Amino acid sequence: MIYLKLIWAYLRIGLFGFGGGYAMLSLIESIIVGSGWITEQTFTDIVAISQMTPGPIGINSATYIGYVAPGVADPAFANPLFGLLGSILCTVVVVVPSFILTIKASHYIKKHREEPFVAGMMKGMRPVVVGLIASAALLLMNSANFGTETRDVICSIAICAGSFSLVFWAKLHPIIVILIAGAVGFFIF
Repeated sequence: MIYLKLIWAYLRIGLFGFGGGYAMLSLIESIIVGSGWITEQTFTDIVAISQMTPGPIGINSATYIGYVAPGVADPAFANPLFGLLGSILCTVVVVVPSFILTIKASHYIKKHREEPFVAGMMKGMRPVVVGLIASAALLLMNSANFGTETRDVICSIAICAGSFSLVFWAKLHPIIVILIAGAVGFFIF
């Protein structure tokens, strides 16, 4: 049954997705796209929408994937009520393991913060999280986001570089940059 498969998938993502939503993107992609519940194009669309909507990207993507996966897995589950059930299940299952682990770990870390083992563990985890976030960025540099035609790739790279420049150097608010990039993309593509 699709709901048990979704619960198992998001239980693994919730347990092993360290470093936040961006760090868990590669895990989400390998489990969800690998299972055939969504396409690579749909995954990149979900990431884009999850970044623009309020809330953590992992939870937003779980909600959306939980909504569409039942209908993709079995057309008999294409009813919105089945999608709503999938959304609720995936959202709860991805949050609960992290919630429990965070509560347990925070007590231990607070109690043993000054011990060399805990301090070393925390220092060692920082570069791993940065690496996971960098891998998420590389994961999203695919033909679904940048296209296959030379013109599309050049335009996509220009929009990407321009957006980065506007946020990083010009200090424009990300929502304004999203609106600008959307308008530019509308006229170019």
